[in-house]
Amino acid sequence: MRLFERHRRVPPSASGRLRHDPTLSLADAAISGLFAASAAVRRIRPPAGGPDTFALTVAARRVVAHDQDVVELTLTPVGGAALPPWYPGAHLDVHLPSGAVRQYSLCGNPAVTSDYRIAVRRIPGGGGGSIEVHDALPVGSTVRTHGPRNAFPLTVPGYGSPARRFRFIAGGIGITPILPMLALARRLGIDWSMVYTGRSLDSLPFVDDVAGYGAAVTVRTDDRQGLPSAADLLGECPPGTAVYACGPAPMLTAIRSALVGRDDVELHFERFAAPPVVDGRPFPVTIASRGEPVEVGAEETLLAALRRAGVAAPYSCQQGFCGTCRTQVLAGSVDHRDTLLTGPERDAGMMLTCVSRATDGSGLTLDL
Repeated sequence: MRLFERHRRVPPSASGRLRHDPTLSLADAAISGLFAASAAVRRIRPPAGGPDTFALTVAARRVVAHDQDVVELTLTPVGGAALPPWYPGAHLDVHLPSGAVRQYSLCGNPAVTSDYRIAVRRIPGGGGGSIEVHDALPVGSTVRTHGPRNAFPLTVPGYGSPARRFRFIAGGIGITPILPMLALARRLGIDWSMVYTGRSLDSLPFVDDVAGYGAAVTVRTDDRQGLPSAADLLGECPPGTAVYACGPAPMLTAIRSALVGRDDVELHFERFAAPPVVDGRPFPVTIASRGEPVEVGAEETLLAALRRAGVAAPYSCQQGFCGTCRTQVLAGSVDHRDTLLTGPERDAGMMLTCVSRATDGSGLTLDL
C-alpha cells in the first residue's frame, strides 16, 4: 500500500509536513527529517486571531441532511472582494465569535471566487464549535479566517500521481472534502467510482448532489444493508487506484488494514476526529497557575485530560497540524508526536498538547 505518492508515504499536513503516525516505516521517518530541515521556510503559522485574518459574512444557511443535523453555510467576503483560491480537499480555519477556532472542509465549487461553502454537523457532546454554528451563527453573522489550507489534496493522475483511477469513500459528514473532488474528476474525464455510507439516508448530507453522479456512486446505509466491510468500501480497487477516504475512525482503520501489502494502491485519508493514542503510558501534568497535578491516562491525550480537569487550554484540529494548542513546557521531557514544531521550538520547550506526551512517568509542568 502506498500512502499518498511513491515519494511520500502519507498525505502532507497543512504545513506541508508529513503526518505523524506510529505505523510508518523508518523510511518515512527519514523523509520527515528532511522535511523538518526546511521547516522554517515551509511551516504555516498556527491559526490565531489577528490582522492577518479577514472577515466573512454568513450570507445563507441551508439544511443539507434531512434529519437536520447538518447545516451548510455560504460565506461571503466583507466588501465583496474576490476570495483567495482553493483546491479540492482544502479547509478553512474558522474563527467563531466565541473565540473558538474550528476547521471545516470547503464543499463548494473552487471556480467560484465570490463565496466559500462549508457544512457542519451538530455534535452535542463535542467541543462546542458545531453547537455555536448551528444555534448562534444566523445569516448576517461574521466569522474570520486566514483563508484556505489543504491537508487533503487531490493528486491528479498524470500531474504528480502515477494512479490511473480514483476510488472515493465517504462516511457521513466526510463527504464535505470529497464533494469537490467528484466534480473535478468528472471534468477531467478520470475513471472514478465512489461509495457513500452512513447510518441512514436521512443522515447523509448532500445525498441528492451525490446521487446526481449516477452509476459511478453507490449509496449504502447501515439501517438497510448493515455495517459495510472494508471490501464493500474499497470495491474492486484494481492496481493503479488512488483511494481517497474521509469518515469515522473505525472506517479508516478498516480501509488501512485491508490495504496492507498493496503497493499498487495509493491511500489518502483525512480524519475529522483525534487519532487514537498508540503506545501511551500514564503520566501526571502540573498546571503552573494551579500547582496541582492532572493525571493523563495511557489511552488519553494530554489535551483531553486538561479539558476534563477544566483547564482552559487552547485547541482546534486535535491532530497535530494546526498548532493552536502550542504550549510552553516548564519542566519535564516531551515525547513529540507531531511534525509541525521545528527543532528550535522543541528546544525552547514548546509542545502540542493534542498529540504529544511525556517521555516517562515523571510528568510535565505546563505554563497554563
